[in-house]
Amino acid sequence: MEKKLSAHLFFLFLFLLTAKLFAQQQEYIAGRLFDSQTNEPLVFANIRIKERALGIITNADGSYRIPLKYKDYGDIIEISSMGYETKEIAIEELLLNDLNITTLNPAVFDLDEAVVSAEGKRKRNLNAKQIVQRAIDAIPRNFPSSSFSTIGYYRDYQLKDGSYVNLNEAILEVFDQGFDQLDDGTSETNLFHFALNEDFEQDSLARIAYDYQSYTKTIKKAHLDAHGGNEFRILRIHDAIRNYNVGSFDFVGTLKTDFIKKHFFMRSRDTRVDNEELYSIKFWVFYPNYRANGTIYISKLDFAIYKLEYTMYDDKKRNNSRKKNKHGHIQKVIYDITTDYRKLDNKMYLNYISFHNSFQIRKPPKFVLDSTLVNMPGGYYMLYFNNPVDSLSAVKHKNYDIRFDQQKFKIEEIIVSKDSVKLYGDKSFLKALDNVRGLTSGLINKGRASEVAQMFKVMVKNIRDVDGNLVNEHEIQEYQQFREFFSQRIKPNRNAPTDIIFMDKRKPIFIDQPLSRPENYNDFWMNSPLKETLN
Repeated sequence: MEKKLSAHLFFLFLFLLTAKLFAQQQEYIAGRLFDSQTNEPLVFANIRIKERALGIITNADGSYRIPLKYKDYGDIIEISSMGYETKEIAIEELLLNDLNITTLNPAVFDLDEAVVSAEGKRKRNLNAKQIVQRAIDAIPRNFPSSSFSTIGYYRDYQLKDGSYVNLNEAILEVFDQGFDQLDDGTSETNLFHFALNEDFEQDSLARIAYDYQSYTKTIKKAHLDAHGGNEFRILRIHDAIRNYNVGSFDFVGTLKTDFIKKHFFMRSRDTRVDNEELYSIKFWVFYPNYRANGTIYISKLDFAIYKLEYTMYDDKKRNNSRKKNKHGHIQKVIYDITTDYRKLDNKMYLNYISFHNSFQIRKPPKFVLDSTLVNMPGGYYMLYFNNPVDSLSAVKHKNYDIRFDQQKFKIEEIIVSKDSVKLYGDKSFLKALDNVRGLTSGLINKGRASEVAQMFKVMVKNIRDVDGNLVNEHEIQEYQQFREFFSQRIKPNRNAPTDIIFMDKRKPIFIDQPLSRPENYNDFWMNSPLKETLN
């Protein structure tokens, strides 16, 4: 009887444990969003919980997550994206145990004339450049000048061979004093929570700071200031709309004074978002070795800027896939920035910002010359490598350069033995060694062996090990870096509190930063990428 009772208790415990684990796995409803015509994932589409002023943005694969609790509340989600028809879905209709697939239909508009009227003046047409100029001039009117806060989900990560690495995530609140104040100098950030997502691979080399001295980690043909290693600060500095009256990034410069001067503009097909019609203005510029393309979306109603897309390309290098990019050519991306704003109470607030750049990691060579030894009586150099040497490349005289006291000598004979190579100098080399043997011995006896070592030089090139690795050649690994912030709630007319410690902008966001969580902290969530859908 006792054994049966114990067995029942064990299975009851196992059932409760399984139910608890299952409940943890089901804390979120997961879905993906696609274009109904092309079946391509819709990136950075808005998934809003209606009437709650809460929401998230879809990931690069169109995926998103919604906390399960909103299903119990019977809420409705509103799905929208620029250029698409808005769709509403009851959360209770979404599946718990499967990936919910949703599609949006494109909304097509004809290219209409840009006609602007004003009281007491006759109507006149505006060209693309004039529309952009009006939009920039209207920034102080269309964007908030009083204090407000933005609560949202932040992440930074790298892609290596198409997979996420070093995914950092945070929920935070930015207190902004308004567009008439300098953002980097006056805005403050309160961290609710931050974490390293250990579901994805960690890569210590990719995590290091950019290094333009040893060139261990660099952005080719570009320079990115470290700003103390704070990736969120780097992201906000690259919001050219928020920083419209100060320098933002190349080759925009200062949006207010430089953008119009530096670019060419052309009207494109009109579009809409949130039932508001928008001008779509394409722009471009060419520099030696560079080109930039982008699109700016502007309200037909009040010239508010809804979105700015800007991509800088390496004009001398093609992308690896050789497929045409969104601007119709195959040049390699250096950086790509998208800034998206939405209207609330007749003012424009940040919806999301994404900053993507490529970078290279210069890994140590796999095959190196470990050490050298000079045998003066024998008249040869002894070279020691870290791996077994490929004899075919190692016996070629042209792959070596031996010198003594700055004079170059010919090689008489080469002997290869597994991971070492012996180089015999010619007769003139032996004679030179005999002439200064006494001098070098005296220096060694006086403890000045380093001076002797500097007199002997050997250089090697084009030698490979048995695995085909070239001597002293650094391995170059290319990565894609992303920094992204997605608004979940906007609070107009909100001042920064005085009783919390804000994030230190001079330090990395994920290292020893203060945390302060409000009572409604659980209203917000991390829209982590879905690992199953990456590939």
